[in-house]
Amino acid sequence: MAQIQDLEATSSRLTRLRWREKLGYGLGDLGFNFYWTTIASFLAAFYTDVFGISAAAAGTMMFVTRIIDAFTDPLMGAVADRTRTRFGKFRPWLIYAGLPMAGAGVLTFTTPDLGEGGKLIWAYATYSMLMLLYTVLNTPYSALSGVMTANTQERTTLVSARFVFAFTGGALVNKYTLPLVAWFGGGDDIRGWQMTMVLYGLVAATIFAITFLATKERIQPPPAQKTHPLEDLRDLLSNRPWVILFILAMVIMMTFTMRSGSAYYYFHYYVERPDLLPNYLLWQMLAYAAGAVLAPVMTRYVDKARLLMILMGLVGVLSVIFYFVPRDMIWAMFTLNILISLCLGPKSPLTWSMYADTADYNEWKTGRRATAMTFSAATFAQKLGGSLGSAGMLWVLAAIGYVANQAQTGASQQGIALLQTAVPGAFALLAVGVIAFYDLTGEQLERLQHELEERSHAPGS
Repeated sequence: MAQIQDLEATSSRLTRLRWREKLGYGLGDLGFNFYWTTIASFLAAFYTDVFGISAAAAGTMMFVTRIIDAFTDPLMGAVADRTRTRFGKFRPWLIYAGLPMAGAGVLTFTTPDLGEGGKLIWAYATYSMLMLLYTVLNTPYSALSGVMTANTQERTTLVSARFVFAFTGGALVNKYTLPLVAWFGGGDDIRGWQMTMVLYGLVAATIFAITFLATKERIQPPPAQKTHPLEDLRDLLSNRPWVILFILAMVIMMTFTMRSGSAYYYFHYYVERPDLLPNYLLWQMLAYAAGAVLAPVMTRYVDKARLLMILMGLVGVLSVIFYFVPRDMIWAMFTLNILISLCLGPKSPLTWSMYADTADYNEWKTGRRATAMTFSAATFAQKLGGSLGSAGMLWVLAAIGYVANQAQTGASQQGIALLQTAVPGAFALLAVGVIAFYDLTGEQLERLQHELEERSHAPGS
């Protein structure tokens, strides 16, 4: 143990990061959440209630485009892993794609004067372009956390800082998006959404430039490594801890996406208090951020995998209880939402830290490292889970007879209540069973890091 601690004090690979670098890295995810949270919380409602396409058509469009987009993640991972610049492999992409993504965001939230068929084509094209550019930026950004340090506790702290900014950005988006739309639009929601995305895009591009300047890549693949992208994929598929995390990410993202996407419908049509939605979503994101802050503290006492099992079990139980809250008991809705969000908050820093551990496991097992491929395939799982969550929610709304901007039937209202409460809870309980199979923990992970550090100092390395 003392030998490992000595290595941590001196090795660049196991370096302890300055808070300036941690905050600079974390700030990047605030920029991404000007898009991610807007999509998760408002895009479905924008398509049905402002853009003017049916819930069923919007659900199918979001599912198809996200499935296609998800397959671009491994491709981008392969490109990023093979990027060679004087600024590193991953950081330059934060500069290359910031403004193009801003333009795609504006077009996605632009409503052309077309019939429903023309609008649907526009939605497919613009949303696909936005998500492709999101992949070009986010895949290298996520991989960056895996090459800044190999110190596992530092990684947890680094990724926790990332998600504190992510959830803070989400809180700002959830609180101020609808007021900004109203302010920019002056009664014209079409113009309001377009101008809001202009603002978000410019702010996000500036943030990505700051993250580029604040961070440094320290971990490099073995010097003699020469691999083909298909070989990288084969390595991943034989990486048991990564496969388990892949399934876990997909399941948990369905929990997140259904909770976020259905909140609009829950307060508009079930509670019939749309004025409560901005504060409900604000407290949700603040609780997520508080949970992310607590993650590195809790991992000092509880292993990451075991902690995830406990937290997701609590999410499942509390979500089922939420379903039985009467529609006029607002304080109980807010309280349960905060408690559920506190339990979900540590999920993101824990799992993304674990992804970095699986990249190390792959290097230890095979002698090859493909950091961006590891993270891009993880993003694939998240997008797949997110697309299933969003599309499933919209398909359920169509099946229960949802009609935009009108009072809903009793069956429709009950379906909306289930989408906000018990259905995400069921996916959370499913996640508990998945986590039980993850075993890259404790002494095994510590021994792995020690052996990799010894290899990096061996002659010829």
